Amino acid sequence: MTVQRDAAQPSSIPWDRGGVPALPGANVDLATTLESVVPADLLAEVDPALWGRTVVQLAQGLLTHPADVGRVAASHAALATRIGTAALARVFGSSADGPVPVEKDGRFSDTTWEENPVYWGLRQQYLALVGTLHDLVDAAGLDESSRERASMLADVLGSVLSPTNVLPGNPSALKRAFETGGSSVVAGFRQFLDDLATNQGRPQQVDRTNLRVGQELAATPGKVVYRNRLMELIQFEPQTDEVHEIPILVSPPWINKYYIMDLSPGRSLLEWAVQAGHTVFVISYRDPDESMADTGLDDYLELGNLSALDVVQDITGAEKVNLVGLCLGGLMATIATAMLHARGQGDRINSLTLTNTLLDYSDPGPVSSFVDPEIVERLERKMAKTGYLPAESMASTFDLLRANDLIFNYVGPNWLEGRTPPAFDILAWNNDSTRMPAKMHAFYLRHFYLENELSRGELELLGEHLSLKSITNDTFIVAAINDHIAPWRTSFQSTSLLGGDVTFTLSNGGHIAGVVNPPGKKAKYWLGTVGGDAAPDADTWLQRASEVKASWWEPWRDWMGERGGGMRTPPPTGSDAYPPLGDAPGSYVLGNG
Repeated sequence: MTVQRDAAQPSSIPWDRGGVPALPGANVDLATTLESVVPADLLAEVDPALWGRTVVQLAQGLLTHPADVGRVAASHAALATRIGTAALARVFGSSADGPVPVEKDGRFSDTTWEENPVYWGLRQQYLALVGTLHDLVDAAGLDESSRERASMLADVLGSVLSPTNVLPGNPSALKRAFETGGSSVVAGFRQFLDDLATNQGRPQQVDRTNLRVGQELAATPGKVVYRNRLMELIQFEPQTDEVHEIPILVSPPWINKYYIMDLSPGRSLLEWAVQAGHTVFVISYRDPDESMADTGLDDYLELGNLSALDVVQDITGAEKVNLVGLCLGGLMATIATAMLHARGQGDRINSLTLTNTLLDYSDPGPVSSFVDPEIVERLERKMAKTGYLPAESMASTFDLLRANDLIFNYVGPNWLEGRTPPAFDILAWNNDSTRMPAKMHAFYLRHFYLENELSRGELELLGEHLSLKSITNDTFIVAAINDHIAPWRTSFQSTSLLGGDVTFTLSNGGHIAGVVNPPGKKAKYWLGTVGGDAAPDADTWLQRASEVKASWWEPWRDWMGERGGGMRTPPPTGSDAYPPLGDAPGSYVLGNG
């Protein structure tokens, strides 16, 4: 359903806007008026993302657009009638199609939703309601930023109202209750109470019992060879008789633990690189606490990538290093490379690999709903009290972007059927997030999301003006087609920002599955030419690109092999200046130190 606003269209609503005076207070911003009497510090604490304001704005918008709301209501009533007619026809043996398209949704995977006319009609009515919620958001006439947040609220409300969240509306849970004599309902209620007390009222996504960091996860053998107040540097043990001369330094995001790139045996990109004959180092960041409140992005640059580069070259004796970054780690790897070029040391970097990384923040996707000047200001007030942004704040934000998949998909199995959540390595990592230092996170939000300084050539760090065009190193860029955090079309814009030869690859999957993408039946990628007149925009590139039924890990292995230099005996683990300090995965990833 969509709302059509046509001034010439006659209205059957007796209280049409054109026929009555404007509602009292229609020109008053009720949200701002209400907030003016609430202390700013309290607002920052209880509503940093402006949800309260969005609700008030939505309500005011609906009140001041009665004709549009009336059309939405009438359209929904007509649709509900059609659904009821089709459901009744199914009762009498018809196979009538529903008026609302049904997409794949794990909550409705039970065959009863298709075979039973009552449940079939219930699903149709629910999907119609979800569509109507979004039509009401469109009818409210909100500004773009408020509309995006209101749309997200509509998604969450729609998920809350799903019939699968209650026992009578969940045929899978009812079947299990009969099979278990009701014990599944008791077990589910216990899980609900436990999650209410220990997991912020959200269902657990994963069973971590046998997914332990350093054993089942982050299991590639190695040693910690360097540690400072911000990070540990891990050097992985060689698994081939000879290795490439040019080592790899991996720059992970500081928003999560590094081991998304060393997830589990057979699903570890770092293990894959080691087995391909590379000497691999990876940064493991410390989980910040209040003592790191004044740690800024320049500290992450100097004590992170640049310090690690010094250690890698000392241990291996290599003149150049291949730098690999993921998400924010890719941003930092790019900044470090630009910094080295600004200092006349750009030849220390041999090549750059960026996975699911944004360099241009002009269109950052759904995340932009959580980043505007006022939200950033409220976050700064909130972080000032503790010195950091709590890990659960960022995790909750990302979960809300995919509420059905990451929250409500677990309500039925966990709370109604009493099942233990799956033991899934990606979800285990996803639940192991880190805090953000106040100074660094505020700088990142302001200078990248709000000001987009790097892509505009205006970013300065450590006294140097950074230019992306100065990066003339060969670069391999990977994006994921379903990425909702680093949209692939925005990532594609990096191809025109960098100054060197760029290879762009599009993976299947989302922000994480697009990286954890080992060779297998489900893996595929698109590869095409960039530069010059080959691909003026992302969609044209995709039309011309070749689809390959394989993992992007494979062409990256070949690309990196060509830039790995000759072969040599593996370098020692550590050096006289940087002796091994302990076994991988180190102490910082475990929250120690």
